[in-house]
Parts: sequence; structure tokens; C-alpha cells
Amino acid sequence: MLVSAEDMLKKAKAGKYAVGQFNINNLEWTKSILLTAQELNSPVILGVSEGAGKYMTGFKTVAAMVDAMVDSLGITVPVALHLDHGSYEGAKACIEAGFSSIMFDGSHYPIEENVAKTKELVAICKEKGLSLEAEVGSIGGEEDGVIGAGECADPDECKAVADLGVTMLAAGIGNIHGKYPENWAGLSFETLDAIQQKTGDMPLVLHGGTGIPEDMIKKAISLGVAKINVNTECQLSFAAATRKYIEEGKDLEGKGFDPRKLLAPGAEAIKATVKEKMELFGSVGKA
Repeated sequence: MLVSAEDMLKKAKAGKYAVGQFNINNLEWTKSILLTAQELNSPVILGVSEGAGKYMTGFKTVAAMVDAMVDSLGITVPVALHLDHGSYEGAKACIEAGFSSIMFDGSHYPIEENVAKTKELVAICKEKGLSLEAEVGSIGGEEDGVIGAGECADPDECKAVADLGVTMLAAGIGNIHGKYPENWAGLSFETLDAIQQKTGDMPLVLHGGTGIPEDMIKKAISLGVAKINVNTECQLSFAAATRKYIEEGKDLEGKGFDPRKLLAPGAEAIKATVKEKMELFGSVGKA
């Protein structure tokens, strides 16, 4: 059974650890992440971008697959199915499709419009028992066509959105999606600290978790980050393992290649990546 992310994130912030959000793109990724979470007794959030949802034939398909997989695999740890960087329309579609958690990314709107749209979604999610993530200050890089330069959010604007009653807040602190460039200036802990002072017990979210040094991850958690998103690192490990398998010719067995064998190394690589991140975030044994 899918659950809201609210309880797991409140426990994470109080316990000074973070819950990992790992984006899914197909059945193999989803299965690998769920099995690893169960093995490590860790709560987990499955992220779905609007692009990935479209690729998997729609949000209803994704919700049905994940819900059935949780049941069929005997998963007992808390699992939230979360829309990642959702548009206003996408958020409403995922609510109807059966997602248990929603992100509305209104960071590209003027703050007044971001507040108005977020406020409406807060009311809907509270009525249905769903968790809601909002964003202030766009995250760098590109996520489904939304491009940000890694700006730092205004702590006062963060407070204005947090006060609407959202479950968690993603605030730009110099983080970016994808690979970090060599000249990256790092996270702005001054901004993060100021945001936490303004938002109190609100769980904060760190996007772009791939490539951030371990010491920065741990410091961010100490300053209120309770959810960390990882996508690119899973993509890279999956691609590398699959490419190696093909280059070694192991997929050419018998009368041809079996796609289940072809994808197996990538699935194992994702398990290893997720395990490494859950251990770093401190969520192991916290389910």
C-alpha cells in the first residue's frame, strides 16, 4: 500500500537523516529500488517525472504497476509514489491517478502565482491525505524542459510558501540537476540555514543529489534536509552496466538475446547505487 511521505519525512528531520527519492523509468528500476529498500529496512520515495510518466504510458499505469508490485513483492517498508517537478495540470492528473505524494514546481512563476496555485493544491492534497512538495528558487540544470541556473531561494519567499501548509519544501541553494560542472561553487549552507530558521520543522528537500560530496550531503541533513533526490546516478550506473554486458557479447546466447538477461546487470547496478545512497543518507533501518 502506498503512503504519504509526510510521516517518514517528519521522522527523518527529527532523527537527522534523509529519505531517498529515486526516480523510476520502468519495471526493472522500480523492482530494484523496492527490493533494496526492503532489504535495508528503509523508507523510500519513488519519483516520477512527467516525461517518465508519459514514457510508461501514463500516470494511471505507473500507479497501478507500483501498487501491484508493492503487494506482489511483499514490501512492508513505507513507500510513497511521488510526482517529481510536476506542472499544475500534471499535479492534478497524478492526484486522480492514485499517486500518494505530489510535487508542484511553481518556481518559474512569479511568487504570487506560485503561492496561489500551491494553496489550491494544498487544500486538495489535505482532503485526500497526500503529501505535497513545493519549490522556491529554481534548481539548476534541466528537468523535463524546466531550466534553472542553480539560484538561491529567498528565505522569506520560502516561509510564505511553507506557511501555506505544504508537507515539504524544495529550495534552491546552488544545487543542479545532472552532472555538476568542475567550476561548481557548491551548496550555499548560509542560505539553507536561513531557510530552516524561517521554516522551522518543515522538512526540506535537496534536489540534484548526484555528485554532491558526502560532507556536503551530511551537512545539508544537519541543517534540515530530510529528502534527497537521486536520478542521474542511477541512470549512469544502469547505462554503464548494460553497455558493458552488450560489449562483452553476453546478450547473444542461444537463438538471440533475452531482454530479461540484457537488463539484469543494469538492475543490479541500480540496487548497488540505491544501497550506497541509503547508507549515506542514514535511512537504513529507519522504516
